[in-house]
Amino acid sequence: MFKIIGGDGRQYGPVSTEEVRQWIAQGRANILTLAQAEGSTDWKRLGEFPEFSPPSAPVLPPITPTTPLPIAAVSVPGVAPKTNSMAIAGLAMGLIGVTIGWVCCGPLFSILGIVFSSIALSQINRDPVTQTGRGIAVCGLVLSILGLLVALGLGAWLAMRRPFGRHLYYWHYHT
Repeated sequence: MFKIIGGDGRQYGPVSTEEVRQWIAQGRANILTLAQAEGSTDWKRLGEFPEFSPPSAPVLPPITPTTPLPIAAVSVPGVAPKTNSMAIAGLAMGLIGVTIGWVCCGPLFSILGIVFSSIALSQINRDPVTQTGRGIAVCGLVLSILGLLVALGLGAWLAMRRPFGRHLYYWHYHT
């Protein structure tokens, strides 16, 4: 039997253990509610009594290399995910390929950007817990493809500049 101090500051009881459990289930009491056991003079919180203490957390089996990780183990405590370095390299190559790369070696930078970004996306998909940078890799891939298209277009334009040994604008002004 227990006496309980309610949320309104009034004393209730004596009540049985089952009745206290019903009050906890109904939300009328919780593990922080003050209670006094029959025959005792001191007041304690309900959670300090073994009858009302919350159940302990279940013990998980140890994880071995062959044990698949549980779904709850998405984040590893103490290990911050790092940005994939291949994603950063792919973005850098894509930026160079689409901006100044058209002056010299544009297709080379763009192809390297496509390769680095593709590898980064593969690595991030394989290990998303410890690696981030998916957006960076996608951006690098898009820029690299765009840079490659610009370089190929510029090359085609330069190849068409001199049809029949004349400059392209010659035909416009001399017809």
